[in-house]
Amino acid sequence: MLLDDHEMVRQGIELGLNAEADIQVIGSYGTGRQLLEALAQQPAHVIVMDFVLAPADIDGLSLLQSLGRRFSQCRAVIVSSDCSPATVSLALKAGCWGILGKTQNLTELITAIRTVAQGRLYLPPCMVPTLQGRQSAFDNVTLKSTVDVSMPLSLNSGLTPKEREVLRCFLDGMSVSSIAAKFSRSASTISTQKQSAYRKLGVRNDSELFKFIQHFGGPE
Repeated sequence: MLLDDHEMVRQGIELGLNAEADIQVIGSYGTGRQLLEALAQQPAHVIVMDFVLAPADIDGLSLLQSLGRRFSQCRAVIVSSDCSPATVSLALKAGCWGILGKTQNLTELITAIRTVAQGRLYLPPCMVPTLQGRQSAFDNVTLKSTVDVSMPLSLNSGLTPKEREVLRCFLDGMSVSSIAAKFSRSASTISTQKQSAYRKLGVRNDSELFKFIQHFGGPE
C-alpha cells in the first residue's frame, strides 16, 4: 500500500511498482487515517509512506507507532524529503524497516521493498553518514555497501562477547554483584561493561533496554 498526501507522487510510484512482476499495489491513500482504515479490511506486506504528511493528518512518527501496535505484520518503508539524522533515527526507533529520500530513484525503492519483504532492514548508502556518531540502536550495525541489514537485529550488534554475557545475565534477573561473582570479575568491571553495552545500543537505562529487547530480540 502507498501513502502520500501528493496524488501525483502516488500515481508515479504506483505505475513504476505495478510494472514489477513480484509487486502488487493493493491500495493508494492520501491520509494516514485512510491507510489505517484500509489495513483493517485488507492486510499489506509492505507500506510505502511519506514521513511528513498534511498538517491535519497523523504525523509520521505516530503513524509508525500505530502500525506497530495494530498491524505488526506490515513493514513500513519511509520515502521522505526530510532525511535528517534526527528523522532517520526517530523513524528507525519507531519501527520502520527502510528509509529513502525522495531524490532517489524508483529502482532503489523497488530494492528496498523486496528487501524488507524478506524481513531485512534497508538503508541506501547515502543514509549511512546520517547515522555516524549518533547513539542509536543502529550505530554499531555493520553498514555494508547497500546497508542491507539482516533482521531480527539482536543485542549482538557491535557488542563484545563479555558485554553480551553481562547483558544476558542481567536479562535473566542477575544483579551486578552476582554477575561479577559468576565470572570472577569486579563489580565495577561488570558495571562498566554493562554501561558500554548500553551506549553501543543507544539505550540509557534498564527500561529502554527492555523496550529494545521487545522490538529486536535478545542476545543469542
